[in-house]
Amino acid sequence: MNFILFDTNRQNLLPFTYTRPVSEFRCGILTLREKWAKRISAANFSFLTEDYLAVKYSLNYTANNYYVNGSILSNDLLVEQIYLLQENQMLFDSLTSKVLAVRSSKKLNVSDFNTKDFEVVDFVENYLCIDNIWDIFSKNGAAIQEDFDLLTKGRTSQSLDNTNTHIGDQLFIEEGAKIQAAILNSTSGPIYIGKNAEVMEGSVVRGAFALCEGATLKLSAKVYGPTTIGPHSKVGGEVNNSVLFGFSNKGHDGFLGNSVLGEWCNLGADTNVSNLKNNYAEIKLWNFEKGGFKKTGLQFCGLMMGDHSKSGINTMFNTASVVGVSANIYGGGFPRNFVPSFAWGGAEKWMMYRFDKAMEVAGKVMERRGINLDEAEESILKHVFEATASYRNF
Repeated sequence: MNFILFDTNRQNLLPFTYTRPVSEFRCGILTLREKWAKRISAANFSFLTEDYLAVKYSLNYTANNYYVNGSILSNDLLVEQIYLLQENQMLFDSLTSKVLAVRSSKKLNVSDFNTKDFEVVDFVENYLCIDNIWDIFSKNGAAIQEDFDLLTKGRTSQSLDNTNTHIGDQLFIEEGAKIQAAILNSTSGPIYIGKNAEVMEGSVVRGAFALCEGATLKLSAKVYGPTTIGPHSKVGGEVNNSVLFGFSNKGHDGFLGNSVLGEWCNLGADTNVSNLKNNYAEIKLWNFEKGGFKKTGLQFCGLMMGDHSKSGINTMFNTASVVGVSANIYGGGFPRNFVPSFAWGGAEKWMMYRFDKAMEVAGKVMERRGINLDEAEESILKHVFEATASYRNF
């Protein structure tokens, strides 16, 4: 069985799709691809995505292809229905007109997925899907619960030592994790502590919460769920209902709420993010597909930050700020609430962040985690730099 995770709605999901397929988003404990892989362990997975991403996310065809919508969070019923698909059948959600999966021996593109060319099988059960970038944090609680149930079923947690306080009954600690003198409350959602992760002394956590492999919750951190701290990330201060994809840091005091950070981001000490407008009005968020601000239906929304972007000490972000890839933000006052990729500056002045300088910094940051900035990663970032030039009219 060959599973191909296909992208849809990419423009609407920028800036996070600049550097990855949709199925590489993290929501809950796992990425969307990892959720499928946990349920379909015998399958091979590849990606039907933009050509420039293929250097890192390859596409493989066979004579038995299952094309699966990469924006969907898998569940057991979906997997069961996909297994039952026959050649030239399509699993379809008629309520949303969403193609969920297609089985075909042919080499197809997303434009080939239309109902008139396939025998349609309607799927009427519930499932989670990332349709907008704010879904990553707004659906994170349900996603954590689903992943927690999937990952811990039939398994025994490592024990919690007596320096800690735990309230509730949904706590799972993986091998190698360290927790000391913390308060963990899982009555409002599960708490998952990943392999070799660490919760330092004085931290207070209210679920749902996921601290993924190798991640660190620093001294006296305060976390309100539903929050996910991705692999090898470091978090301190106060965090509420946010998702860090991985390898990103918010290591110091300051508030982050209703936000999503990609990979290799860093928020400087005392960076604060507003997640509520002073007039309590509905949030509007910059949307790349629209080329303007789009209503979200939300009252709370903070910061959406693409990969490799950073803020300096004491940076203040407006409610519902969108930051592209590899931006560097600093200085007094509130920066604009849409910062394009490879921008350098703050409220007073903006300029282009030179590509060679940005790559020099990215290489050093990744090297600290034992990872090289390889040619594939650099070529993706080069494409983003060129594709976003029109936004940098400073």
